[in-house]
Parts: sequence; structure tokens; C-alpha cells
Amino acid sequence: MTDHTDRFGFETRAIHAGQEPDPRTGSVIVPIYQTSTFAQDGVGGLRAGGYEYSRTANPTRTALEECLASLEGGRHALAFSSGMAASDITLRALVRPGDHLVIPDDAYGGTFRLVDKVFSQWGVEHTPVHLSDVDAVRAAIRPNTKAIWVETPTNPLLGIADISALADVARQAQARLVVDNTFATPYLQSPLGLGADVVLHSTTKYLGGHSDVVGGAAITSDDELAEKFAFLRNAAGSVPGPFDSWLTLRGLKTLGVRMDRHSDNAERVVQALVKHPKVTKVYYPGLPEHPGHEVAAKQMRRFGGMVSFTVAGGEQAALDLCSRTKLFTLAESLGGIESLIEHPGKMTHASTAGSALQVPDDLVRLSVGIEDVEDLIEDLLGAF
Repeated sequence: MTDHTDRFGFETRAIHAGQEPDPRTGSVIVPIYQTSTFAQDGVGGLRAGGYEYSRTANPTRTALEECLASLEGGRHALAFSSGMAASDITLRALVRPGDHLVIPDDAYGGTFRLVDKVFSQWGVEHTPVHLSDVDAVRAAIRPNTKAIWVETPTNPLLGIADISALADVARQAQARLVVDNTFATPYLQSPLGLGADVVLHSTTKYLGGHSDVVGGAAITSDDELAEKFAFLRNAAGSVPGPFDSWLTLRGLKTLGVRMDRHSDNAERVVQALVKHPKVTKVYYPGLPEHPGHEVAAKQMRRFGGMVSFTVAGGEQAALDLCSRTKLFTLAESLGGIESLIEHPGKMTHASTAGSALQVPDDLVRLSVGIEDVEDLIEDLLGAF
């Protein structure tokens, strides 16, 4: 799913890859093909593009997928109805009962729930590992390990994994390396170029970027895997509708400029938090003291818009802080133009309670938006 635009820079491809002007009308924006089915010229006589039914393929979704593939540097991209749908199909393509996964010890709560509460019922085993410790990952590999599941940065502790090093471990184990690139986005990080087999996104987040659409994506250059993904997606029906695809494609056009602003603002917010007497620890890979800073600097263009920190006074102090901000909206999700604040232990990561992945109860997570950063800092510091 690549075209001639691949020779251009990232922002140019975000606007043009898969998005030629409509040949019939000249529309410079891809149309919303809001249709469930397509006329055939005789039985099996499919028209240009081979479209027959929108669960299988839709032209608006095709444009989104071609753009995603170009941005991630892969041959194939498949869009899904949500990030969890993309994760589910990826796991079903990679593992069978009796197989084993290595997952992050601070994985996204939804991913952990899918692995621990759903796939475990079908005999799939998993081991949580601190992915920044390559030796620990290697030690966790078993003869039945089929995949190493990576988030970098992780959600919500902003841990960093060395993608190239883990790709070597996966190859030696004849396992697949899957990288959830939701936090970094293809603008800041290119996992396929570093050796990953599959890149996943919740396109709900930074790629859509406007908190108005839910979606997911899986990108790979492996032809066999892409065929499995497409078959399972069609069989399960976990596809985004044309309008959702169009909204995500619209968001991609400004991804580069938004990520630069998210990163600018996050860096300023981090500087303010580090100096605050009620902040006990700041998690941000852009800080030189962050244990993954050197690896992040090597494999990321910048450090992104996600920030987590712990507060003095424990859980109640963290909850109180979350309730007092005005510009930082108390809400789950992330990656939109607006700033969000949440308490992971009670919200996005509640499913990890009592497990090895349980997050600190005094932890607060920020999705730093693209508002005026002085306003954001004033709002946040005032909430203390």
C-alpha cells in the first residue's frame, strides 16, 4: 500500500499519500463513500478497485490505510474499529492455545485486560517483564513464546524499550515483535525501521487527534501476516465506518505540526512540575535523569505530549488534584488537541489492580494538549 509519495517527507505524505484528487469530480479531499455495498457489472464483475461490500473494503478506508502504511514505512496497513480491535486481531493472528507472550509490566490496562482476562481463557500464557531490561526479556522467553508485545513509551509510566535490541531477541526466539506506537506516533518513532514486525495504533488518540473518533490500525511489511489480519478482520467485522475513516484521515494531515506543539507544551509543563514541592516524581523520557532517556533520544525524534507524575499526600492528594483543574479536563483517553488529566489507578488502569501491573495510587497522568502553554501551567499549578 505504497505509492509515489513515499519519496517525500512525512508531512507531505500525511497530506497526499493515498489521497489523489477524485478522478471524477476533482475533489482534493477523499470523499466519504457512505455505502454498504457496490454495484457489479454482471456476477463477479467488480469495478475499479474491486469493491463489493464495505466490511471487506471501502474506498475511504483504503485511502486511510494507504496513508498509514506510508507514514509507518510498511507495505500493508489495516484500519480497525478501535485500538483494542486491532490488538485482538493481531493476537489471534499470532498465538494459539498453549502459546506464550511477553508483555510490558506496565502495559496499558486495556491490553492487559485483553491478555489476562480473555486470551488466558483460551490457554494463552503471558509474562509481564520490565521491557527496558533486555536481559530480563531474554530470560522470559520460552520455547512456546510467539510474540514480544512492546509499548514505548509505556502507558502510564512512560517507560522506554529499546526496539532494535528487542527485535534481535525476538528474531533469536523466532517470535514476532509487536510495537504499540500510540504514544509516539509515526512522526516521532518508526518501529518497523527498527526491526518490529507489526506496529499498532489506537488511532483514537494522536492520529485522529481531535477526540471525535474511535479507531485502530495495524501496520506490517509481512505479506503473510497482512493476509491473516485481513481475513480475521473481515470474518469478525471489526472495521471502521467510512466517516470514522475520513475523520482519522483528516487528523493525519496535521499530525506533524500537532506533535511538535504537544512536545513543546509537555516540555514546559515538565519543567514546572519538576520544580514544584508537592511533586515527588516526574515520568517523562525527555528528562536527562529518566532511565530510558538515552534510548528514547536515539529512537525518537522528540519525546511527545504524555507526562505522568506522583504527588505528595498519596492517593487522596492525587484525586483532589485531578478534580481541581479547569483547562485540564478530567477524562480518559489522550492525544487530542485538548489537555486531559486522569488518575490511572482509578480510571484507565483500574483493571490492573492487584496484579503485577498495578500502578501507584498517587500517580496522575496528563495528556498535554496544544493550548497556550502558559494557561496550562497556571491551571495545573493552581490546582495544587
